Amino acid sequence: MAKYNLNEVLKERERQNAAAKKADNGEETIALDDVSRVKVLSPGRQVFKRFVRNRLAVTGSVILIVMFFFSFIGPLLYPYGQKQIFYKFDKQKVNYALAKQNTAFNGYDIDPEVQLDRTVVNAVNSNIKKMIAAGQDNMVGIGTSGGYALRKLGDGIYVLSSADVSQVAATGSGSITIGTYSQVAKKIDYEVAPVEGLEEAVAQAVAAKKDTVALNGVNYTLKRGKAKSYEITSELSGIQYTGAALDAGFESALSAAAADLSAFEYGGKSYVLDKQGQMINVYELGQVRDGKVYSLYTLDTFTVGQKVANDFRPNALLAAYDSGEFESDGQKYTITPEEGALIVQDASGNEFAEFNSFSVRRYSGEDTMEYDLKKAVSAKIEEMLESGQKSGTLTHGIPQQAEDGSYMKDENGKYIMNDTELKITQRLEGEYVINCDQINYVIDTYASPSSKHVLGTDGDGFDMLARIMYGGRVSLMVGFVVVFIETFLGVIMGGLAGYFGGWVDNLIMRMVDIFYCLPSMPIMIILGAMMDAIRLDTYKRLMVMMAVLGVLGWAGVARLVRGQILSLREQEFMVATEATGIRIKDRIFKHLVPNVMPQLIVTATMGLGGVILTESTLSFLGLGVKHPLATWGTIINSVSSASAIKHYAFIWIPVGMLICLTVIAFNFVGDGLRDAYDPKAKR
Repeated sequence: MAKYNLNEVLKERERQNAAAKKADNGEETIALDDVSRVKVLSPGRQVFKRFVRNRLAVTGSVILIVMFFFSFIGPLLYPYGQKQIFYKFDKQKVNYALAKQNTAFNGYDIDPEVQLDRTVVNAVNSNIKKMIAAGQDNMVGIGTSGGYALRKLGDGIYVLSSADVSQVAATGSGSITIGTYSQVAKKIDYEVAPVEGLEEAVAQAVAAKKDTVALNGVNYTLKRGKAKSYEITSELSGIQYTGAALDAGFESALSAAAADLSAFEYGGKSYVLDKQGQMINVYELGQVRDGKVYSLYTLDTFTVGQKVANDFRPNALLAAYDSGEFESDGQKYTITPEEGALIVQDASGNEFAEFNSFSVRRYSGEDTMEYDLKKAVSAKIEEMLESGQKSGTLTHGIPQQAEDGSYMKDENGKYIMNDTELKITQRLEGEYVINCDQINYVIDTYASPSSKHVLGTDGDGFDMLARIMYGGRVSLMVGFVVVFIETFLGVIMGGLAGYFGGWVDNLIMRMVDIFYCLPSMPIMIILGAMMDAIRLDTYKRLMVMMAVLGVLGWAGVARLVRGQILSLREQEFMVATEATGIRIKDRIFKHLVPNVMPQLIVTATMGLGGVILTESTLSFLGLGVKHPLATWGTIINSVSSASAIKHYAFIWIPVGMLICLTVIAFNFVGDGLRDAYDPKAKR
């Protein structure tokens, strides 16, 4: 007969009961009659085993692993960056050139040291128009700081000169200033020729406190000034000379010229009239120095981009109607008038440049057009004018741009030309716009998927696959950081509230109620507007957004932790911790919180998808992360208009699918963890 030890039998039955209980919980199926062969798994391994039995949870885990590899490892293997702009050669409708008939005279310095009155320079175009209307070849006058002379050299060319002048007389009616009398120096500072005996007469009048003086039949008026000085004026009648009087012949010439204020010559000298009120001042013209040459002509060199020295234009224009020969930068040239233009040849007799009254330039104002194209455009416009047409077309070659924006050349150094149709349209009187399809090196925007760009490019020329990879990195990072902040704050606040209870619990729960009532979306809208106003850096903006989302979302975690701790703090193991004198901090965070971790992991996992959706929504609305930093929300925002959604589905559909897959995967994982930690809840 076998002998049994009662203690061993009791221990064996306890093991059998424990194994049967675990089997009822779905943790392990055992045969009660073979307890010695049962291998009881640890709680963590049991949770893992139940988790992997859940096909949806495993599917979600695989999707998340792929997403993390795609977002964090993919950018390291992919050759393109998220901010790398791609270009292409493509036809582009452009305003290529602007042609117009020159109506304004442009000035070029002959001698920079010659000082010209600014008011005279500004009035050159109007004065030339007056000369043309009156049929004059010369004009002289008085500016604010001296005299000037304007003379015609030939058709469309005028020279502006500075002239020395000195006043010789005044005529008409009005008051003329004689000078200023100083009572201290007893002397007159004359502005006109000295008058004999006037100083003594003025001194006597001042001593007698009179304000008028009569001398040689002329009345003078005294007006008190500063520092015992008197201004002496006289009413003008007839001709008042500032120096020695001139003969009757001068006075006759002056009277004839005063009628129309024209300049006149007498005795081999030139005189200029300047009217001030009712009085006409007469000036003698002295030395004349040429300062600027003005012309309607525009210079076109026969070689594109040919630079000329600063003195080329003035020297050429001065020689056009003179000897026809000039020098510039040490080189000799000849210039010849020819059918409304001026042709310049170099010393070898080769045509070098042309001055003409019709300007054809790139629309930007740059002189980078070939001479043949300029002449073709000019000829077409002349044809349009003759036929009365407002628009016309012209087929001609234009240079192709290189990647750096310059024009491409072949091995012989000649520009690579592409024939295109130029449309010439009259915009204003004498002004024409030239449009065409030009092959330019432009940003490759909204390119369809291809072998180079698997998912195409967006509106900024960025590779979409690279943007989606980097965008997933940011979106996933935002999700994890926000959930971590929510969980961290929720565990601390919920743990304190659940353990201490009383007024601490009441205070923290009222804070939870307040955070539940906060309108998170309006707060994010206001915060986004503030960050836009202060132009916050993109990465700092991302940090602020994550912090605010985390602070706004901790209340739910705190309530969950509080409820769990309220049920756990009365358990025997908590009584034991209190009896053994363990510190309150260790009781909460080493004994209570670890028992709440399964629920926290499930909540955090399921909350990740919601945070990613929130970030995507904010970025889509322009309130979250800003361009050029990529997130899945900003990528969809780039095609938010109805037409863009229709035509660029290859941009938003992949991103939308990734958002959906990621959120669904997190939900699958969360459901799987919940079932694994609490298998009874599923049944």
